[in-house]
Amino acid sequence: MLSYQHIFHAGNPADVHKHALLCAMLSYMTRKDKPLSYLESHAGRALYDLSSAEALKTGEAEAGIAALTNKFAPDHPYIKALTALRNQHGGTAYAGSPMLAALCLRPTDKLHLAELHPQEYQALRDTMRPHNAKCYKQDGFEMAQAVCPPEPRRGLLLIDPSYEIKSDYELIPNQIAKLHRKWNVGVIALWYPILTSQAHAPMVQALKAQNLPDVLHHEVIFPPVRDGHRMTGSGMFIVNASYGLTEEAETLSQIFQS
Repeated sequence: MLSYQHIFHAGNPADVHKHALLCAMLSYMTRKDKPLSYLESHAGRALYDLSSAEALKTGEAEAGIAALTNKFAPDHPYIKALTALRNQHGGTAYAGSPMLAALCLRPTDKLHLAELHPQEYQALRDTMRPHNAKCYKQDGFEMAQAVCPPEPRRGLLLIDPSYEIKSDYELIPNQIAKLHRKWNVGVIALWYPILTSQAHAPMVQALKAQNLPDVLHHEVIFPPVRDGHRMTGSGMFIVNASYGLTEEAETLSQIFQS
């Protein structure tokens, strides 16, 4: 199944949660004058237009980035990256996580991005070409297992499937455990939706049972973005979480509660 296209959901509350934590992590990691690797398993097209027919059809960004931007400090790494993007691409542009990573990283850093959907992959490759990203038309877990441990070894892997393949919930804990064994210094960040079905709960329990190091597990709850929508929150499970990320997560909780 390759029906999922993120343009319908870009900038929604879950994106804000995931992207704010991602930018905070990369901002901290780039303070050291050492190169790093950024990997992403389900990259999407990296650049979205919130004025497009697809985005307007769902209106999810109105409950997300449009409603929450002013609750962030202007110098937050997420807001700084979005401002830089919009200065270049216009006020309705929104960055997916690959573009946010590229805006946070330096020329010495490496990007490895996987996307299996044919149209999304082509858009990803075109968009990320100026950023010297290596794009893979490949299953994201296969790419991550093949590349890890990357060079340079310092780095971060973001795993954020659409979960349209329901077996992802069962497979992810073992995938992460295997990746950590290969790449024990890597930050591994998993995003998952909180649905009314609570489909994520057994996966999170299995992840916790792995006894992985320096875990930050953070969730935010928000109202459904439209009638009948089943997502009521967003979760991040981060292995080898960087210094200061707990405080960042607490700030995000306050932003979503205010």
